Amino acid sequence: MPVKNRFAELLPEITEWRRDLHENPEILFDTVRTAGIVEEKLKDFGCDEVVTGLGRTGVVGVIKGKATGSGKVIGLRADMDALPIHEQTGVDYASKTPGAMHACGHDGHTAMLLGAARYLSETRNFDGTVVVIFQPAEEGGGGGREMCADGLMERFGIQEVYGLHNWPGLPVGQFAIRPGPTMAATDEFTIVVQGKGGHGAKPHLTVDPVVAASHVVVALQSIVSRTADPVGAVVVSVTSFETSSKAYNVIPDTVELRGTIRTLTPENRRMTEEKIKAIPVSVAAAFGAEAQVTYHSNYPPTINSPEQTEFAASVARSVSGDCGEAQVTMGGEDFSYMLEERPGAYIFMGNGDSADVHHPKYNFNDEAIPAGCSWWAGIVEQRMPAE
Repeated sequence: MPVKNRFAELLPEITEWRRDLHENPEILFDTVRTAGIVEEKLKDFGCDEVVTGLGRTGVVGVIKGKATGSGKVIGLRADMDALPIHEQTGVDYASKTPGAMHACGHDGHTAMLLGAARYLSETRNFDGTVVVIFQPAEEGGGGGREMCADGLMERFGIQEVYGLHNWPGLPVGQFAIRPGPTMAATDEFTIVVQGKGGHGAKPHLTVDPVVAASHVVVALQSIVSRTADPVGAVVVSVTSFETSSKAYNVIPDTVELRGTIRTLTPENRRMTEEKIKAIPVSVAAAFGAEAQVTYHSNYPPTINSPEQTEFAASVARSVSGDCGEAQVTMGGEDFSYMLEERPGAYIFMGNGDSADVHHPKYNFNDEAIPAGCSWWAGIVEQRMPAE
């Protein structure tokens, strides 16, 4: 099953949808216009059911096959939101919203899943039910978590779930995937080191939080170098160091540190959280200071189920002739919440030689649309074949 002819026919129309979404980006849960377009098209396609308002502004469409005797229900998910970035692509359909841009290709993901939904509604050449999921707020808002909390999996009886993301640098229409941990958990921390400020010429009369916080920064690196298993990937990055004073001759009262933690396994995630909470307190105390740690658990790691990964790869090979092994990335993805609830897989699809995602010159490659649509359609038709 190479790229389906129907998607080649639909390419101009799907491209038009994609570019309209690109021109009108919406951030986080404010995907009202986008969700309205998705809802309207799913109804026009003849979906058996269209539900709005899951995860605040998420949209779900239900498409039943010619037969449903298998009882199988598969979910396909695309993200809809944009990023708070000023676009620099120079294309004629560039963002009309200052400070907002589809810099990660979610416009392409949404358009491709709409294309697949149209085809599946027309043909219904499968035995079971497909649930197309259009999610808001992937870029930091946890829209996947919100949709799951609203009962997405239970309400629609989803048994397996599949997602797709474009990938700059991978040839257009090619695919890559790996079983197990694929993308990292993305936790964050804030550490406030409290000392006693004073004159920079009289440090002996102070408790210098700058010195204490500096030692905290160094000590945190021991989590990766001396606590974590060297085979398992862990990243601890202190990304901000701010004092309560900007003067040259004043030792401040407080220093605030902020940073991110990236881990690939639940075990490393728990270990790192414990260390992040413990190390600053003890190090600060050694200098006579105090430390308060606020730890925010963000997206969990994205972990592909082995069976579903092999199946997703086989569909990719049938579309493009090959499917490579994806490299682990320490970026995060809130499709992870759906994979915590149901077995499934997350695959990468080539965007060609483009700027990287989250860059102001990034643009989704419309030439990849037929391959992405064909992969989603293939997931349904091959996982739930009609007799």
